[in-house]
Amino acid sequence: MKNRQIFFTLILATLLTACSRQKSVSGQEMPESREAKALLQGVWMDPESEEVSFSVKGDTIFYADAVSQPAYFKIVGDSIVFATGTKYFIEKQTEHLFWFRNQNGDLVKLEKSTDSTDVFVRDQPRILTYTHQVKTDSVVTYQGKNYHWYIAINPTKYKVMKRSYNDDGVEVENVYYDNIMHVSVYQGSQCIYSSDFRKQMYANRVPAGFLKDAILADMAYSSIDDTGLHFNATICIPDGASCYLVDTTVGYNGRMTMKTIEY
Repeated sequence: MKNRQIFFTLILATLLTACSRQKSVSGQEMPESREAKALLQGVWMDPESEEVSFSVKGDTIFYADAVSQPAYFKIVGDSIVFATGTKYFIEKQTEHLFWFRNQNGDLVKLEKSTDSTDVFVRDQPRILTYTHQVKTDSVVTYQGKNYHWYIAINPTKYKVMKRSYNDDGVEVENVYYDNIMHVSVYQGSQCIYSSDFRKQMYANRVPAGFLKDAILADMAYSSIDDTGLHFNATICIPDGASCYLVDTTVGYNGRMTMKTIEY
C-alpha cells in the first residue's frame, strides 16, 4: 500500500512538472528577444519603392507618415507583437533585413536604411479634426411664422482612436478630435431652444461599441413640419463608411426628441 502511494505521488509530481514546463513555453510567457529587438533599431525602408516604412527606437515604432501614432512593440519567439496584441510572423531578420507577414499573409521585405535618419518624420504625429469650425444659419417659414436656426460645429480636445492598416498591411492608430454641435432656434427675438450636443447624448440611439469609436461628425438642418424643426446628426467612424443618422427634432414648445432614421 505504501509503495503504491509513493508511485502515485511520483506520477502526480511528473505531471505537474510537465504542465509547468508547457506553461513556461506558452506564447505569453516566453521571454522577449532583446537581441532581435536590438537588430531592429534604426530606419527601415522598402527597397523597391525606396520609401521609408518606419523607424525603431528602443521599444517604439515611429511611422514615416504624419498622422500614425507611435506603437509600442516587443519581439517574442518568431513574431513581432504590438501592445494591442496584434502579431506579425517574422520570416527573416538580420542586421540589415527584416521580412515579416502582414495581416493579409503577404510577405513584406524591408531593408535598413543607410541614409541619414533626417529623412524620417520625427515630429509628433498630428491629431486629426474631422471638420473645421463651421457656423451655418438660415430662416425658415412655417404656418406664417419665421424661425431662425443656427448651428455651430466646434472641434474639441476629446480624442477618439481609430485603428487601420497602412500600405505595408500593418496596424496603425490615428487619433481624431471629437466635435460638439451647438443648435439654437429662435422665433423672432424669442429663443425657443439652445443647447450643445455631444455624441454621448445619442447613447440610446447608437450601440455602445460603435459610439465609443465614433465621433459626432455633422449636424445639418433637414426640414420643418408640424412636429418642429428637424436636424440630422451624423455619428460616424472617422474616415469610414459606417455612420448613424439620427433625426434631432426641436419642437415649437422647446422640447427636443431623437429618432434613428438611417444606418
